[in-house]
Amino acid sequence: MSNIDFFILFSTLLFISLYGAYKNFSHKSIKSYFLGDNKMSWGTVGISVMLTQATAITFLSTPGQGFASGMSFIQNYFGLPLALIVVCIFFIPTYFNSKVTTAYEYLEQRFDLKTRILTSFLFLLQRGFQCGLTIYAPSIILTTILGWNLSLTIICVGILVIIYTVIGGSKAVSFTQKQQMVVILIGMLFVFYFLINKLFVYTTFNESLQLASVFNKTNAISFSFDPSERYTVWTGLLGGFFLSLSYFGTDQSQVLRYINAKNIDQSRMGLVFNAILKIPMQFFILLLGVLLFVFYLFYTPPIHFNKNVLEQFRSSNTETLNSFELSHEKLYNERKDLINDFLENDDELIKEKLSVIILEKSQQLDDQKNELEKLMVSSGSKLKNSESDYVFISFILDYLPVGFIGLLLAVIFSAAMSSTSAEITALSSISTIDFYKRLINNNSKEIQYIKYSKLFTLFWGLLSIIFALTLVTSENLIESINIVASLFYGNILGIFLVAFFTKKVNSSNVFYAAILSQLLVLILFILSKSSILQIGYLWFNLIGGCITIILSIIFYKINEYFNYSSK
Repeated sequence: MSNIDFFILFSTLLFISLYGAYKNFSHKSIKSYFLGDNKMSWGTVGISVMLTQATAITFLSTPGQGFASGMSFIQNYFGLPLALIVVCIFFIPTYFNSKVTTAYEYLEQRFDLKTRILTSFLFLLQRGFQCGLTIYAPSIILTTILGWNLSLTIICVGILVIIYTVIGGSKAVSFTQKQQMVVILIGMLFVFYFLINKLFVYTTFNESLQLASVFNKTNAISFSFDPSERYTVWTGLLGGFFLSLSYFGTDQSQVLRYINAKNIDQSRMGLVFNAILKIPMQFFILLLGVLLFVFYLFYTPPIHFNKNVLEQFRSSNTETLNSFELSHEKLYNERKDLINDFLENDDELIKEKLSVIILEKSQQLDDQKNELEKLMVSSGSKLKNSESDYVFISFILDYLPVGFIGLLLAVIFSAAMSSTSAEITALSSISTIDFYKRLINNNSKEIQYIKYSKLFTLFWGLLSIIFALTLVTSENLIESINIVASLFYGNILGIFLVAFFTKKVNSSNVFYAAILSQLLVLILFILSKSSILQIGYLWFNLIGGCITIILSIIFYKINEYFNYSSK
């Protein structure tokens, strides 16, 4: 990286952090700190909601997901627009009319304190881990590629987030997200422009998609009923619906974003804005990944995109790696010649035969890479992430001109800071309002609550840094986020659906149903990680929600029966 890139990167991040803190320094009450005095317009709400969800992982790992698996991941979002409609109709009016600061305050109004505390605890558990992951994700990838110190990078990102979040609260989060959105949009459009320009040296856009289809990368839709398949129309519409409904309807990091709107209408418009743009945005990012795959059919890729680990392996296994690289180059060039023949031929029968041979060559390249990875692991190399997580950042560093590299790194860190700050604010609001204020000190001055809010913000910021420093994951990072969410979201959503749509189910019914449901989901997940049972993780949202609802009703009916019998 050049000095210009470093300057653009750090000046952008520092400006966003300090400006956000400066513009939102003073707070008169705890609601001002967390709700920003309810002055946000629908545009600010929409951007804030979108960037809270769009983490650095979205811009690093999602292109890698498209590169490795094609467009099928888009099905994960099919249930999102439907979920947001439900949130607009039922959740938003309930929260505004209840005059709550956290979503879980409403549960005490509907049920009792123990249900509120249980749900708050489940949120803190899963969101606390995810918050660490949102810091860890860009840090591990960037340090691996650039050779930066991992711990120092994590600490620096975390501290920048803590600065403006502690000082400015929720309003600072929403305010800085507007600047971050501008940086992100400009950066991603530049990447697309440079990618297309370089790709068109060899092929057209239509030919690129044709090539991608040979490798089954344009497989956006699957109607399979196989429960082990992660992404289908059904997992998206059902599991994705429940995941989105729980995330937008009950996750405090999102609820806090839209209940700080001026009124119900502005809040609804912000979510509709998100519903309209979310799927096209994810489609664009996945398409970027697919085009990157096609790009590396013509531009020689490294034998492994985790370059730092690769070079560490080279230092002690030079001859072995050189042999692999020579064989890789030979196979790659043979496949490239076949691809050129494929593009130049108009005979469909010949193209079909060529596509079979191309796939065979690709399988040989994959087998070779898998063999290399086994050797790297056996020699002590730490392959913490899926290789696909490094594809996008490798392209940025290898092919973008000076200046734009710094801008794109600013995009990645801006996304990390945006989502992390929203998550930290949400964790702080739960800790302050649902635990400290409700259980410890319910009769204090506003200045005292603001002080503790900032302390909890600092606490969760530091804890997220600690989580990030100790985190290890082998999953694709965007999937890791969704897996963690799927284990808890369904259960939390089930509690809220019981609260909204049943009148007679009481607190004890839903409380014990939620505990049992959560245990069952965790057991099923453990079984699915073994070979005993295969379940796509998105189904856990549906399973958790349905079990909670069904058990709540069953427990209510049992209590009703025994109460009736005793009379």
